[in-house]
Amino acid sequence: MVLSSAGQMPEVPAEAILKITGGRTLHGRYRVQGSKNAALHLVAAALLADAPVTVRRAPDIVDFFVYERLLQYAGWDAAMDASRSTFTLEPTGQIHHEVHPVLGGLVRTTPVLAAALLARTGKVTWPRAGGDAFCERPTDRHEAVMRAAGAVVESYGSGFTATCPSGLRPFRIDVATRFGASRGATVTALLLAARVPGSSLIINPSNEPEVRETVSFLSQRGVLVDQDEEGLHVSGSDWIAGGEVEVPGDHDEAATVICAAAATGGDVHLEGLALHELTEGLTQVLTRAGISLSAVGAQCVDAKSEGPLNGVDAVTGEGLLPSNAGPPLAALLTQASSDSVITEGVYPSRDTHVAPLSRFGAHLSSVGPVIHVRGGTQLRAADAEVGDIRAAAAVVIAALAAQGTSLLRVGHPLWRGYQHLTSGLQALGADLVVDQEP
Repeated sequence: MVLSSAGQMPEVPAEAILKITGGRTLHGRYRVQGSKNAALHLVAAALLADAPVTVRRAPDIVDFFVYERLLQYAGWDAAMDASRSTFTLEPTGQIHHEVHPVLGGLVRTTPVLAAALLARTGKVTWPRAGGDAFCERPTDRHEAVMRAAGAVVESYGSGFTATCPSGLRPFRIDVATRFGASRGATVTALLLAARVPGSSLIINPSNEPEVRETVSFLSQRGVLVDQDEEGLHVSGSDWIAGGEVEVPGDHDEAATVICAAAATGGDVHLEGLALHELTEGLTQVLTRAGISLSAVGAQCVDAKSEGPLNGVDAVTGEGLLPSNAGPPLAALLTQASSDSVITEGVYPSRDTHVAPLSRFGAHLSSVGPVIHVRGGTQLRAADAEVGDIRAAAAVVIAALAAQGTSLLRVGHPLWRGYQHLTSGLQALGADLVVDQEP
């Protein structure tokens, strides 16, 4: 990927059509990539380091190449080595206090990057966040964190500016929203607090895996982080060490592949992922649906359907069932022997997969955050187009379970979140062809 001479917009892969002929049982081995969301937050945290950082097992996805250009623009020596799955970065002597106005609008974690630059330079300008807009996703808690840390935050037509006239100060901030704790705002608060002399308190922090990875990264590099009933206590440091960090396995990708295999009556041996990395809420829901999960050594998981699938009632966010698992689960549960209910507990709603799945003959209805899924549905091939990552995964699962050949315009959203889903599914036995469009 390169920057164009006109607007420095990255040249992303051409759109592609996935041609999938369903009805094949998937079986075999699949190597899970490094976690997309954990990796993006770890790189943002690495911007605070005063020495080079190497992020190992960085996923080879579109968002990471956008990050490479974003950080180069902001004054870091940053490079993604796809052949080694490593992302390296080192601050230069010319750190720029701006998140690129075009590139920053392509990813969801723009406010987190802005927080890192604010912590380093005392001022920052950033565009409104991009990424998957499957519902309204406000960033007001990020701005609230910056204000609590002493920044003057102002909005303008296409973005925001923040300055710290008197420098950053210790702060207390509640990062809860009416839908629960904000993962992104928790990380924003961690990054700012990591550079503030004194102790800050993050109240009602998110406990999602990506937050825990960020806490671990900072703790290992001189930032004191302690959690009690009040929240996260963070004592900042004026020196944050560099070094290496390894990204954990991607539980969102693992959930997608497990759902794909189970929807076809198959099984999969996942490599590069520990069973506990699936999160307790996810393993519980998959088990209730009739999928047997077992650890095979330290970094492998076997997933296999044990007879007919069962309908389930599930709430994302509850017990750390990731919101991103909702769309793939919906596709899987069309094949269950009874009906299911999936309630979105993180966002106001998340139903961009409902209409596309209906094209395959699935019976789903969405009312606010609640999606009803009718089980026992024989899916039929369809043409579909979606614009967000997990809805794209859902229609791929539907096409794999359907009779006939489907044409899916989902290449770009898939490549934003999945390094090798198409080739991995082919290795499991899927009849899948990727046709690049001109």
